[in-house]
Amino acid sequence: MPLSTPAPRELSHHRSIHCRGFERKDGLWDIEGHLVDTKTFPVPFVHRGGMIAAGDPIHEMWLRLTLDLDFLIHDVEAATDWHPHKTCNEVPPRFQQLRGLVIGPGWKKKIGTLFGGTLGCTHLVDLLGAVATTAYQTLYPMRKQRDIAAGNYRPPVIDTCHALAADGEVVRMLWPEHYTGPKHDAGG
Repeated sequence: MPLSTPAPRELSHHRSIHCRGFERKDGLWDIEGHLVDTKTFPVPFVHRGGMIAAGDPIHEMWLRLTLDLDFLIHDVEAATDWHPHKTCNEVPPRFQQLRGLVIGPGWKKKIGTLFGGTLGCTHLVDLLGAVATTAYQTLYPMRKQRDIAAGNYRPPVIDTCHALAADGEVVRMLWPEHYTGPKHDAGG
């Protein structure tokens, strides 16, 4: 169901995040993200000639993670085509710190430690979250096949949200072997 009809309004800001996942010929995976922020009115910025015109990007940033099926990061590329301040270009090289990390439990905390506050860029960190989610969506089918073949498949979505609680109705119906709630007898 879409959102309800809004009150009369005018667009002020537009953020676009576009992510894609690619299978490489070498067995690795590239997950790419692209973020663009624009305004519908001119915005003053000292380091961009004094003014950013309406519709011109305030931010345009790119991020590529190269992963294996275990979500181990083999390579990272971050770039900013458009940014409001000269010092913004100091941040993308810092994303090399992601090499060797695994996207998984503790990921958000690690990202906060590496890039929180003045250590990073809010917009690249936002993009990193979307790229990590896209990595999961991209690799899930292949990971599932691999884990089923190895005899150790447990749907990784279990316990990731309210609807997919291990003791909930959805897990009981879809994956009864992983259900942890009360057992129901055949009579109801």
